Amino acid sequence: MSRSTTDQQSDTSEELKTVKQRAQQAEQRVEELEERLQAVENSRQTQPSKDNERQQNPSSSDSDDSSSEQEALQAMRNEPMMDHLLNALDSRQDIGHYGRLVFAMIGHHFLSEETLLQWLSKDPGTNQNEAAALLRQVEGRNYNPPRRDRILAWQSQQEFPILPNPDDPDCGNVYRNLKFPQSVYEHIQEYQEEKVQAEEHSAEVADSR
Repeated sequence: MSRSTTDQQSDTSEELKTVKQRAQQAEQRVEELEERLQAVENSRQTQPSKDNERQQNPSSSDSDDSSSEQEALQAMRNEPMMDHLLNALDSRQDIGHYGRLVFAMIGHHFLSEETLLQWLSKDPGTNQNEAAALLRQVEGRNYNPPRRDRILAWQSQQEFPILPNPDDPDCGNVYRNLKFPQSVYEHIQEYQEEKVQAEEHSAEVADSR
């Protein structure tokens, strides 16, 4: 039995609706793709990608790192002693074991390990392996920057003068002349509190005898 004309017309109408819906969806997808392509194109025009920047200026990243290191070195030179040690190392002088120790204990708060190692390796009194071992010791034990009286005591044990002007009370006063990370000051405070507690405990023990 053949289908009625009404049924055939209904089927045709449904097929047309489906075709129109698919056509509309396709148009929407095309529009979305065009918008995305336009956005990408605008982004390329207004803000070059990092890859393009690197191609145009491959040393930009190295330049930023170098600038940061130079700023750190300049900050270290605010301390006359560190300026003195930097100049001595730059001229290939042997600053002595304690000179290198002081330089590492202070410098590792400002410079990268690689840069610090480069500076220490300029000293003819050491080599790269010994300098690397010194850095591992300083970083591993988390030494605080030394106080002036400690530096003076160390200086008396070697020929090279760590302090260029030991009569100047500000020379070597690193906590006055340099700005360290907050963790350094917190560590000092913690140490001072532990020292006071230890002294109080010793006094109590002495009194109980």
